[in-house]
Amino acid sequence: MKAQIYPSDLTEGQWEHIKDLFPLQQHENGKRRRGRPRELDLRWVINAILYVTVTGCQWRYLPKEYPPWQSVYYYFKKWREDRTWCALHERLRCQVRQKCGRHKHPTAGCLDSQSVKTTSVPGARGYDKAKQVVGRKRHVLVDTLGLLLMVVVTTASVAESAGARLVLSRMPGGCKKLRKIWLDGGYFGTVLVWALQRLRLVLEVVKRPPAQKGFAVLPRRWVVERTFAWLSNHRRLSKEYERLMPTSETFIYIAMMRLMLRRLHPN
Repeated sequence: MKAQIYPSDLTEGQWEHIKDLFPLQQHENGKRRRGRPRELDLRWVINAILYVTVTGCQWRYLPKEYPPWQSVYYYFKKWREDRTWCALHERLRCQVRQKCGRHKHPTAGCLDSQSVKTTSVPGARGYDKAKQVVGRKRHVLVDTLGLLLMVVVTTASVAESAGARLVLSRMPGGCKKLRKIWLDGGYFGTVLVWALQRLRLVLEVVKRPPAQKGFAVLPRRWVVERTFAWLSNHRRLSKEYERLMPTSETFIYIAMMRLMLRRLHPN
């Protein structure tokens, strides 16, 4: 089989960069794993998952060059539940920051939300009165480079301030040095005081100038808006196709992993 069939597939350099994070051997930690030996090539399992993320196709419509969709989905779900995707994402984010001359743990970030329409697929959803969208809301925290730190998907009816509490209370260890976060005018109320008292985080609201007319790039806030644009390049994220919100969060992490791998290994 060729090393790369579709543009979304990993290159040799990208695969070499991440392959040690996945269990490739039947013997791990000196112990023999039970069950049948694995016959699938995990590289092609990941390629298939990337194909779904980029093209937005259904699992059953995977091209025949990839492993059977049932096997691909099994690993997607398994790595979602054991948080392999999150661990891989955290590792790549630290490496991209260090390549850019930054400390691997950011001290500042930007938080915003995006309301996305759902499809006819069953699942939780709500109504966002401000955006007039029936669907879900993606609460995204990024660093000053626009790299994802944390994402929480809720129904669209959840207020931005409530979503901010969920994001800040679930921040991973990579956010331990975070001290300041910029927000838009939709975040108000007790969440600003709560973050300062409980987490020692300064939340600063970047407001639109009163005399501004039409579109204008606002300081700091444009960083997270650019991240939303990066995510929109993946058709699986153009709408909410998933039954479960943790699955939606996983696809967002995978999309950002693909972006970071392309920065670390363009070819």
